[in-house]
Amino acid sequence: MALSRSARIGAVVTAAASFFVIAASSAPTPGASGIGDPYFPQLGNGGFDARHYDLDIAYTPDTGRLDGRTTLRARATQNLSSFDLDLQRLQVTRVEVDGRRARFTRDGDEITVSPRDVLRKGRAFTVTVTYGGVPEALGGPIVFGSRYGWMKTGDGVFVACEPNAASTWFPSSDHPSDKATYDIRIKAPKGLTGVSNGRLVSTYDRHGSTYTHWRESRPMATYLATATIGKFDVRTGRTPGGIPMYVAVDPVLKNANSVDVYGVTAAATDYWSQVFGPYPFEETGAIVDDMPEAGFSLEVQSKPAYSAVRSESTIVHELAHQWFGDSVSVARWKDIWLNEGFATYAQWLWAEHRGTRSAHDSFLADYNARPATSSFWQIKVADPQRDTMFASAVYDRGAMTLQVLRERIGDTAFFRLLPAWTRLHRYGNASTADFIRLAEHVSGRQLDDLFATWLFTPGKPAL
Repeated sequence: MALSRSARIGAVVTAAASFFVIAASSAPTPGASGIGDPYFPQLGNGGFDARHYDLDIAYTPDTGRLDGRTTLRARATQNLSSFDLDLQRLQVTRVEVDGRRARFTRDGDEITVSPRDVLRKGRAFTVTVTYGGVPEALGGPIVFGSRYGWMKTGDGVFVACEPNAASTWFPSSDHPSDKATYDIRIKAPKGLTGVSNGRLVSTYDRHGSTYTHWRESRPMATYLATATIGKFDVRTGRTPGGIPMYVAVDPVLKNANSVDVYGVTAAATDYWSQVFGPYPFEETGAIVDDMPEAGFSLEVQSKPAYSAVRSESTIVHELAHQWFGDSVSVARWKDIWLNEGFATYAQWLWAEHRGTRSAHDSFLADYNARPATSSFWQIKVADPQRDTMFASAVYDRGAMTLQVLRERIGDTAFFRLLPAWTRLHRYGNASTADFIRLAEHVSGRQLDDLFATWLFTPGKPAL
C-alpha cells in the first residue's frame, strides 16, 4: 500500500526526531566524580570499570619523597568526554590516555582527565599518571583516632589504607566496589625490602637500590593494597595444607613477641579454609612492622599488616578477613559489619576450636559486660555512620548477631551458610540485604525479626 505525500513527510520527520533523541542519549558526558557512597561521596569514580593497576613507585626514606607512575587499564561504562581519578596531595606532572598526552585539571583530591578522543561505552583504555611528592598520612576520628595510610617509619614506610587512604600514594578509583588486579613494583634503597600483595615475581639489586615486583592476580579493593618498605627478616614456606606463605617481620620485633606469627598464620589459614571455604588467594602471610603509633592492624590482601603483634587472636581476626572483607568486600561502607563482625566472630570460633571458650560463652561475656545504658548499644550496626564505622559495636554486636543467628538456625545450617556466602560473592561485593536473603534461603526460615533487632535497632536486645 502506497503512502500519501503528507504521510511520507511525517515518517521522515519522525525518523529524524528519533535519530536526534538517540544521538543526544549517546552524546559523551563526564564520568561522575564519586560513586555516591553515603560515607565518602567522592570516593571511587563513575564512567569506567577499573580492571588492572600497574604501580611503579620509588621511595626515598631520608626525604620521605615518593615518585610514582601508575597505569590503569579500564573499560568505559558510558560514552566518556572526561573521567576522574582520586589522588590526595601528590603533584601530577603528566597524564596519558592510550599513550597520548591528555589534558587534566585538579580540584582538591579529584584529578579530571580529558582524553583527546571520546571513550565510547565498552571500550578498553589505559590511563598513565606520573606523579610525586611527600605523601601524608590521614588522621581524625575514623580509625580509632589513629593515623593511617602512608605512614613513615624509622627505616621506611608502613602502608595500611582502610578506608580512604589508598589515594595518599597512588591515583585510583578508591572505593571497594571497583576492584582490580595489580602489579606493584617498588624501588627502595639497598638493604630495605618492599613487601606487597600477592606473590613475589622478582627481586634484584642495581645501582644501590633494591627492586621488588609483586603481582596480585585476584581482584582487590584499593584500600587493601600495600607497599610497606623496611628492614625485614623474611620466612617463606607452605602451610600444612599446602598454601604458599611469605612472612616478613621487622628485626626489632622478632624477639619482642611471644606470638609465633608464622605458625599461627599457617594454622589459622588452613583452619579457616575448612570453615569458610577454600583460601581465595595465591599466598598467605604477614607483614609485622615496628609502627607502634599506628595502633592497629589491617587485613592487607594475602598478607595482613601488623603495627605490632599483640595476640594470636589478632592474627586469626585479620586472616578471617581474607574471606570476609577481602574476597567478599562491602558494597558500601555502611556494610562494614560484614567485615568486622565476621572477623570478630572468627576469634570466638578460634577459641572454640582451641577448646578455651565456646562461642556461646564469648557472646554472653560481651553481652553482659555492658549495661543497657551504655552508648555501645546505641550504634546501629547496619549503618554506624562514617566517624563511628569502626566503633566496638560494629565488631562485637556484629559478632553477637552471628551467634544469635547460629543458635536460631542451628549449627548445620549456619556452617553451610558461611562457605555459601564466600562462594556466592567470591572476589565481588555484597550488602547486608544480600546476607539476610542468603541466610533465609539456606536456613529455610524467616529471619527479619532477628536482623531488625540486632543490626537495625538501637538499644540492648532482650535475650
